Amino acid sequence: MSQLHLPHMPHWEWWDTVTRSHMSVLMMFFLYAVPLSMLPPVMLYYSGVAFSGDHILPILNEVQLRTIGIVFFVTELVMTFLIAYIIQRLGELVDIKPAYEDAYKLAVVVPTPLWLSSLFLFIPSFVLTLTAGTVALMISGALIYYCVPSILKVEEKGHAMLLSGSILAAGLVGWAAMMYLTLITWNWISSDMTLIL
Repeated sequence: MSQLHLPHMPHWEWWDTVTRSHMSVLMMFFLYAVPLSMLPPVMLYYSGVAFSGDHILPILNEVQLRTIGIVFFVTELVMTFLIAYIIQRLGELVDIKPAYEDAYKLAVVVPTPLWLSSLFLFIPSFVLTLTAGTVALMISGALIYYCVPSILKVEEKGHAMLLSGSILAAGLVGWAAMMYLTLITWNWISSDMTLIL
């Protein structure tokens, strides 16, 4: 089997710093996951209030937007722990047993582009926001491939590819579950408020 030699990624030194850091799970949670997880719900609320008449989002009142944002925020945070657990279990595919700390680090580093893409909600363009989200999803996929060898210490190329693909699939299922829960909440809130009015 061939050894994995990743090319140097220019301007990504801070990724290397994060991947080599030895922060505890709680520290990563409070200093990295919580602040970045706040971005999408806050931006959804902002765009819902600021652009409610522009047909980008269905017209929702502030209570509905806050409720959807809270559900999405809590779901994001829970998902970081669940995906870290799944990453740890997927390590068995390639005969490694990553520490939960490393699995959690990967689970919170990889969705960074997705969290940051929510900043495009400042611009009232559905196409631009959708494009930014799609590009962020592709970058997150690339980060999985780039970060698995360094964070989980997988040196063999075939094992790294297998583990990266498995983690990508698990992450996509997790992302779809978060979107589904958010849409169910959105539907429930919208229909509940229609009944009240």
